[in-house]
Amino acid sequence: MHVTLDIQQPQPFDLVGSTLLIAGNATAFEGTLSVRVSEGHDEYSSFITVGALGLRQFQGSIDIPDDNAFTLNRLFVTLADDTGNENGPSVVIPVLFGPKILPGYRGWQPYTVQAGDTLTAIAEAQYGHSDFQPIFQANQHILSDPDVIFPGQVLRIPRDDI
Repeated sequence: MHVTLDIQQPQPFDLVGSTLLIAGNATAFEGTLSVRVSEGHDEYSSFITVGALGLRQFQGSIDIPDDNAFTLNRLFVTLADDTGNENGPSVVIPVLFGPKILPGYRGWQPYTVQAGDTLTAIAEAQYGHSDFQPIFQANQHILSDPDVIFPGQVLRIPRDDI
């Protein structure tokens, strides 16, 4: 029997909080997904019950400890069908962990870069100080240099006050 997993949430490099929402489809599936969140060495695990055989949409959530369980802001979410075969199908999704990027992280808002903007100026306008690191880290999937941003680019601004 061929099992497939189609994960719709989270998407690669989504900026996530302490509660990770997971959704997708599974075909020819036996009932339980294991969910592992790791940074490459430390790991947190949970399970989501999906249903019986056949095509099933699933959704669930797990709470990721933000009490220094992880030291990095980039985590890997692994969803696997372990119920029928220990070598069953799995999907690995890299995500960015907001609580490690901005203490008190509660979500993010989009910001469209304007001509003349710098990350420092955006941080001043958004946070009232020049520390642009939360913005840079939240956008590490599209920014490789904090001095190179472009008008029209949409950045995620992490917030602790939404």
